[in-house]
Amino acid sequence: MSQGIGSLPLLRRFFGTSRTKLDTMTNQLKNELSPYLLQHQHNPVHWQPWNSETLELARTTGKPIFLSSGYSTCHWCHVMERESFENQSIADIMNEKFINIKLDREERPNIDGMYMYVVQAITGGGGWPMSVWMTPDLHPFYAGTYFPPEDRYYGRPGFRAILLTIAEHWEENQSRCIESGIKIVETLKKSANLSVGTTLPTESIQKCRNQLGRSYEPSFGGFSEQPKFPQPVNLQFLIHYSRKDRESFNMVDRTLTMMRKGGIFDHLGQGFSRYSTDKKWHVPHFEKMLYDQGQIVSAYLNAYLVSKNQKFASIAHEVLEYVSRDMSIEGGGFYSAEDADSLPTKTSTEKKEGAFYVWEKSEIHSILGNLKLSNGKGLDDLVCARFGVKENGNVDPFQDPHDELKMKNVFFLDKGTDVLATEFDIPETEVVSELEKAREKLFDWRNINRPRPHLDNKFIASWNGLITTAYAQAGFIFSNESYIERAQKSIAFIEENFYFNGDLLRTCYSNNNGQIVNLARPIPGCVEDFANVITALLEIFQATTKVHYLKLALQLQEKQNSLFWDDKSGGYFTGRADDASVIVRLKDDDDGAEPSSNSTSVINLMRLNSLFPGQFSSQVEKVFLQFSERLSKISITLPLMNVALMSHQEGFGRILVIGKEPQKSEFMTFLKKKLIPLGSIIICLDLNTDLSEIEKLIPSITEKIRKPGDEVVVFIQKGNTEMKIETVESLATVFD
Repeated sequence: MSQGIGSLPLLRRFFGTSRTKLDTMTNQLKNELSPYLLQHQHNPVHWQPWNSETLELARTTGKPIFLSSGYSTCHWCHVMERESFENQSIADIMNEKFINIKLDREERPNIDGMYMYVVQAITGGGGWPMSVWMTPDLHPFYAGTYFPPEDRYYGRPGFRAILLTIAEHWEENQSRCIESGIKIVETLKKSANLSVGTTLPTESIQKCRNQLGRSYEPSFGGFSEQPKFPQPVNLQFLIHYSRKDRESFNMVDRTLTMMRKGGIFDHLGQGFSRYSTDKKWHVPHFEKMLYDQGQIVSAYLNAYLVSKNQKFASIAHEVLEYVSRDMSIEGGGFYSAEDADSLPTKTSTEKKEGAFYVWEKSEIHSILGNLKLSNGKGLDDLVCARFGVKENGNVDPFQDPHDELKMKNVFFLDKGTDVLATEFDIPETEVVSELEKAREKLFDWRNINRPRPHLDNKFIASWNGLITTAYAQAGFIFSNESYIERAQKSIAFIEENFYFNGDLLRTCYSNNNGQIVNLARPIPGCVEDFANVITALLEIFQATTKVHYLKLALQLQEKQNSLFWDDKSGGYFTGRADDASVIVRLKDDDDGAEPSSNSTSVINLMRLNSLFPGQFSSQVEKVFLQFSERLSKISITLPLMNVALMSHQEGFGRILVIGKEPQKSEFMTFLKKKLIPLGSIIICLDLNTDLSEIEKLIPSITEKIRKPGDEVVVFIQKGNTEMKIETVESLATVFD
């Protein structure tokens, strides 16, 4: 369903009203809770939040809307704010000529995503800050991303000149702007009307593998020359595909290994930055996003399952250590992100990118210079050799357009411990222990002496789902109760703060006192919030066999279906039907920085269908058919959905492990260390416990539960048959 500005009462019902009289002569962001919006509350621009009153104001005044969308840890968002939004003369133009709306893309991804389609269509690229000019009916007629303040910067048109030109066009030829906006919306509607296939696009799996192979960069891994993003969805496809093609895993191995060696990884405090600006994973944009940590952990865990290489398990533990320490609250939730920019010292007044993370060689000497190795050589020299530290810095000026990293060093693993042992003439065990000592000392010094980057302290249901999934997976694989308990604590937080009347909210926030608060009219959950929370619930159910998590997953799946499912063509819309500000309801058809909600959802549906046969099978088929053209033509855009299609072809479903204390059996030991097809779910049922609740929920397991004998056996669904497995040797052959 597509609407423009629509009914104003309907808009008010969706948005709510936060004030009785709209003051357009001042900045109105002070009453918001989003850290990104609050960052802009003191700009001379008369920013308004995205709500019904602001949209009504645009219609009343007849002014065009300027929409600026970004997020609190976005480096180029900060740059544009400093250069343009804090500039009084530019603000004067904005205030006189436009209704200016500031949007947190993380709060309202469906709105941001809709207009990002326009940006990509107009410019051929995307990114943040997103800048869109639209009519009062929300029809976009011009768009871009970052603009420098004046024409002379970076070969881009200046923001001031663009504002004046658009204002002039609006005043002198408004009808042409309106006509352009209508045409753009019509084009958007056509692109949103996806064709429905008649057969499953099974050929897309091999196409995806071929396309990833062509985009792979073999020197340092990854899927482009530069910049380089981790792209866990690509890695997950190759990990699952590697069961029949070893070369696919070689690409995964190289990529994950080089990522951990590079500067994109924080070698003192763990965790991964958003992306690397260069080919070698060396110089990142330093923001750390929660959704990256969750997906990256899952990729390392699955790489461990395939290879049994302990290095992948160790890296997963490192990232979870960072998240537990720096992005968690005692109450169970996880913060959204840490900023790229920070103050270099406690007396500094200007933030710089990477200031918290980079080092001058003299600093390392000052902190470690009095510490010696067993043979009298300096620990500081060992650290500099290990992390590629140079006297004049190790950052290529090409990767540092603002000279913020001049004379600075971004740590990366330049030399292995075996090479250092030879070079410094000490045992390798001493190299390892001394480097760990130095890491702890530098880590402590950094935390004491440098102001931490800004923490985006909002909680997002979707991202909490992604990281909770990672904790549950790690807990299951390693039989680690602390990880499982952390995942359960997170779900309790979600139930308390996001789950109301059978529905999900998108966000909640932490105030200055550490209390969890929300807007007077909270933001409704988007489809990805449902999808990723359901995934987390299914993973915790697998790890604990607690029926509560499965029941909640079922309830949320039913709600997701009622709010977002397209009865006509299949698949899920990104936004709700009652959101009158959404001019076109789109479907997420790209596994990008975050997995597509449709890819995640079809996996959830497959797993639920394995527990409740036939209940969700029609929806599974319809999702694949809705995206069959996309899968066939540009398969690489949906690698996770291709994994789901691969699993659907294989036909594995429910895996029951039943007996007395089956969790201690060699069957569970084997299954925990095996990469299982995505459509499957493992249920471990102990006959020594009361199973009446799960028997009531899943009646089909009754005859299995009531079988005589104490021995542990496994029942595996594949297609329409069920195999009974009584030895580990037989179990191993099933998945080979």
